Amino acid sequence: MDLAKRIENMISPTVEDLGFEIVRVMVKGNQEPLLQIMAERSDGTGFDVEDCATVSRAISAILDVEDPIKSEFTLEVSSPGIDRPLTQPKHFEAWSGFDAKIELASGLEDGRKRYTGRLLGLGEDETILIENEAGETVVLPFNDIHRAKLLLTDELIAAVTMEPKT
Repeated sequence: MDLAKRIENMISPTVEDLGFEIVRVMVKGNQEPLLQIMAERSDGTGFDVEDCATVSRAISAILDVEDPIKSEFTLEVSSPGIDRPLTQPKHFEAWSGFDAKIELASGLEDGRKRYTGRLLGLGEDETILIENEAGETVVLPFNDIHRAKLLLTDELIAAVTMEPKT
């Protein structure tokens, strides 16, 4: 298991107990690594600076005890942002109808690895459905997804920023 996955498994229970959910864990660099954690509220409401601080303090305490990174490192906690990464099957379902960019690790039978189009949600057997630029539905295996994220579009910005005015 790689370091990022080990850290995610280590911190997830505590983060979830606080009412948050881990979106992604990444470790970048070797000399003084950067540990990037993206999190959001479990209830889907906004994730603010105070939430970042709460998650950061909880994670720091765990990392101090478990010491998974033996050298000095920088911890960065943030929200996933508008053009968020899609890391779990439920993300593809929740953001169905929006445009995304998906990169596969090994590609489909035709060798193609990169897809851009409108998310159509989940298919059978943990597959992701996306409508490509030709209007065709492409079935992508979730387990082969290397990287996926929403594309920043006017439609996405409008949907994310729609809040009732008081």
